[in-house]
Amino acid sequence: MPSASSQLTAPSSTTGSPFRPAPPSLPNELLLLAESQWLFTPAELLRTPSMLAGMPAQKERESRSKGCNFIIQVGIMLKLPQLTLCTASVFLHRFFMRFSMVEDKAAGKPALHYYSVAATCLFLATKVEENCRKMKELVVACVRVAQKAPAKVVDEQDKEYWRWRDTILQMEDLLLEAVCFDLSLEPPYKTLYEMLCFLGEGSNKRLRNAAWAFVNDSCLTMLCLQFPSRTIAAAALYAAARHCDVRFRDDEGGRPWWEVCGVELRAVRQACNYMASVYENTPLKNGGDGGGSIYERTPEEGDEWVAKTRERREEDGQSGERGSEAGSELSRKRGREDEADDIPWGGDFGEEREEKKARLEGNGLEDRENENAESNGMANGVEGNSYTNGTAIPAISASLADGKEEGEV
Repeated sequence: MPSASSQLTAPSSTTGSPFRPAPPSLPNELLLLAESQWLFTPAELLRTPSMLAGMPAQKERESRSKGCNFIIQVGIMLKLPQLTLCTASVFLHRFFMRFSMVEDKAAGKPALHYYSVAATCLFLATKVEENCRKMKELVVACVRVAQKAPAKVVDEQDKEYWRWRDTILQMEDLLLEAVCFDLSLEPPYKTLYEMLCFLGEGSNKRLRNAAWAFVNDSCLTMLCLQFPSRTIAAAALYAAARHCDVRFRDDEGGRPWWEVCGVELRAVRQACNYMASVYENTPLKNGGDGGGSIYERTPEEGDEWVAKTRERREEDGQSGERGSEAGSELSRKRGREDEADDIPWGGDFGEEREEKKARLEGNGLEDRENENAESNGMANGVEGNSYTNGTAIPAISASLADGKEEGEV
């Protein structure tokens, strides 16, 4: 667990604020240990129960994706938060690492349809994340989504209602057994937001939306079976930063942002490349070429500067010095301009200064000619001109007569 000293905030030069939030705290060791038991290698993911039963790898990935999409559609209908939908998707992926979608006649095991498993996973996730919905509401939503009839009237007199209800209740025990009652999850959304705030980009809407979309799309894939949630959050931030052309400054010790957040760059790039491969093998419905996608491949063992998500502090210091020099020069220039503004005929060009000087002095001569006729002006103590060290200063009335306020150039 992080100590109190590690929670001290560090200076930030990205947002202009003297301090920034502490880096995201590491999850509990027990959660890390439990999560590590559900992480598999790419070779192990090619030997799932469904594949061993004869299902092609591509078909299984599509079935998992359809099950997760079913969870999303039902969750939208029930107005569930994204955190609950992500938890249900993780349950589904873990379930099919223990059970097969294909019927095993020799062992007497029936085929488990991904829609039934998805509905059960969502039912369990609503209780785990404390976003419970009534059983009737869940069953009605499942029937409507499964039959692709959002306006279908479903009541307790419908046979489909009771079939879905009984299936969910019966499969709940099987799901709990499959996940070994390991219900403590830490979805990547919270970690992602903490990383954004720590790096001073919490208000960058474009970057935040791109990273959030990465995590949403990862729920449809088997990414949660290969990388921990913290790595997925960092991969989402990494891909979004490349897409939005954003760089994160090193800390005062010269460490890059991924090292400060406690993740490995190689694992982050592997996660990004996995998502890129998924979308390369998934044709778009509109026939587009996927231009502008945030999923781009990066060499896993390449230079850490290839992705352009890191910004050196040394370069920032030099640019800061150059910026300070430029600011000082600008201040001196403004000072000279302000000093010139104190003179009524001040200006940037010699001709302009001479023109203003002649015009203002001419107005002063007219005032002196009217001094004898305007006794009220003398009574108020307003003279046409006063002289200080041989420099003529026009009267207030002269400036007003010229249509200018006092001190205006």
